[in-house]
Amino acid sequence: MAKRTICLVGRPNTGKSTLFNRIVGKKVAIIEDAPGITRDRIYSSAIFNDIPFYLIDTGGIDLSDGDFNQEIRMQVEIGIEESDIIVFVVDAKDGITNNDELIRDMLKKSNKKVIVAINKVDNKSGQDNMYEFYSLGFDDYVTISAEHGTGVNELLKLMTDGLEKGYEEEDDNIKISVIGRPNVGKSSLVNALLNEERVIVSNVAGTTRDAIDTKFTYNKEEYTLIDTAGLRKKGKIFEAVEKYSLLRSMKAIDRSDVCLLVLDATTGIVEHDKHIAGYALEAGKPVVIVVNKWDTIDEKDESMKEWKNSIKHNFQFMDYAKVVFLSAQTKKRIHTLMPEVLESYNNSIKEVKTSIINDIIRDAFIETPPASYKGKKLKVYFAHQSGTKPPRFDIEVNSKGLVHFSYYRYLENKIRQNIDFSGTPIVIQFKNKGEREL
Repeated sequence: MAKRTICLVGRPNTGKSTLFNRIVGKKVAIIEDAPGITRDRIYSSAIFNDIPFYLIDTGGIDLSDGDFNQEIRMQVEIGIEESDIIVFVVDAKDGITNNDELIRDMLKKSNKKVIVAINKVDNKSGQDNMYEFYSLGFDDYVTISAEHGTGVNELLKLMTDGLEKGYEEEDDNIKISVIGRPNVGKSSLVNALLNEERVIVSNVAGTTRDAIDTKFTYNKEEYTLIDTAGLRKKGKIFEAVEKYSLLRSMKAIDRSDVCLLVLDATTGIVEHDKHIAGYALEAGKPVVIVVNKWDTIDEKDESMKEWKNSIKHNFQFMDYAKVVFLSAQTKKRIHTLMPEVLESYNNSIKEVKTSIINDIIRDAFIETPPASYKGKKLKVYFAHQSGTKPPRFDIEVNSKGLVHFSYYRYLENKIRQNIDFSGTPIVIQFKNKGEREL
């Protein structure tokens, strides 16, 4: 059974993002100032009492003028449609507002399970107003303080009641997700790999509504393809909210072992391509960049050189990703794809002996010692690999606060120079000497 999806909705400033961050267990805004990485996240995986689920945060809904912002409308509608359970976050300090009542009417039409989370009950006005929310007419209510954590466990119990524990995928095949913006040829690529018309192919953006899992065999081994081609909604998809069609791609990214990021050779790289790549990076997944519709390109050698330079510039935050050029429509160069996929996957599960990684880090440290900070110098004591998918390395130091991001990049580059981790991200975690794993 697939993991369930839970969506947070409500009017502006009711504390949805604070609650989202608390449930996810970390601040989810991406701090790194790298091109193409989204600054804030509206989606994450979460777990409570061994029950995993997806969590969606939506923008604040302001219905006061009867025609609220179209971007927020689309975001919220997609969130509600994607969800199994909705958490309606209200502000106890303000009491019920007209917006709350209009949102209630909107949620009633969804026919989804709704839990009302009465937030900000940590002061007198909140406690005085909280009972009036029961007039909204839903079955489940819980009082919380998202900021201080009060009542959040009770909310999580309600959210996960009846969901399955210890969810596992139904098979152990290597899973390959096909991700990218609408109309870049994802379904055509799936068909080319399957060698049959198993997925509807159309030149209308967003034809495939749901992610589709299909098994296929390559070199006598079975694999699973996850097709996430575009989001279809009634009416117009506004360009401003294209990023919210990421929801299905993000679910597929979480489930996959390797991501195929499909680009359109006829249109070039756009910002949305980089946003999608940013989610694959944050999820720690190997990525193969697929430049599709290569049959339409003239002067292929010169164009390939230009494309490689463009990819290097636009995707510098994942310069390890492998790149293939092919035509899903004609199947030309399709044979170049799976070898790169498998090499990327194998590199993501590669294990390195402790002695080797210690030698690499020690030599890098001797070759270029880190700059001192406020009279203090970084000392490196020990390094070892602590995990795979992606490869993770723990480096024990005297003070991790002395590690500058540029030195992190330097050590990552040194590891990559000595060990082939092409196609996969790697993670370096600095720990103070004696620091225990949380």
